[in-house]
Amino acid sequence: MEERFSFLDPHGHRVAAILTIPHGGTDKISILCHGFLSSKTSSTNNALTRMLIDQGIATFRFDFFGQGESEGPFDQITISLAVEQAQRAVELMRDRGYRHIGLMGSSFGGLVSILTASQRTDLACLALKCPVVDFAEELRLEFGDDGMAQWKATDTIPNIMGGPDRITLHYAFYEDALRQIAYNPARSITTPTVIVQGDCDEHVPLHQSRQLYEALRAKKHLEMLTGADHQFTKGPDFTRMTHVIADWLIQHLSVTQ
Repeated sequence: MEERFSFLDPHGHRVAAILTIPHGGTDKISILCHGFLSSKTSSTNNALTRMLIDQGIATFRFDFFGQGESEGPFDQITISLAVEQAQRAVELMRDRGYRHIGLMGSSFGGLVSILTASQRTDLACLALKCPVVDFAEELRLEFGDDGMAQWKATDTIPNIMGGPDRITLHYAFYEDALRQIAYNPARSITTPTVIVQGDCDEHVPLHQSRQLYEALRAKKHLEMLTGADHQFTKGPDFTRMTHVIADWLIQHLSVTQ
């Protein structure tokens, strides 16, 4: 069963969401956080939903502020706001009776998931697909000094997903990112965590995942896929990535607590 609805974040912004429940119901759910310039119906979120539903696990997918069908101008998004929306999503699912909750995040959604999990002790597991840990560093490496100066002057950035046109994004996003570096918060995460990244990732530096892995104190696993890029565009890479993540979520959400 699929239910489409919206909820309000702490600032009153409408957040579009999809709750998918297996036949017969369940008290187990994975909340899926999409990447930058993506949406709740990303290929990864859709694939994971199919895989988890088959194992009796519900999924909850939502669009971050200004993306997909959610309210707000994208140019005003910040990491801090996205974390507030993810926290609200967890609370909403807990209020709906889900006792075993996993959190999964892709890239930007990975950063949001790390920061969210660092503030909670009630999550069953955490799964991260090529997570950004220090978005400010990634943006500096991506744009260079001239690109950063142009961003500050124009409040626009290149489309980091490959589109030809510049995208309006307030420079305040970068200033917020400087305050939302996730290495230290990761040390307080208590939930089992898996990280999956390709060693040919063209966006997220590999040292971020390795440093994150070292910072984690809970049960953890790092899966580095040889030859895989940021989008896992090769079929076998995408299949391997989704299976590693799904297996982790299934394993830890299926444990009776």
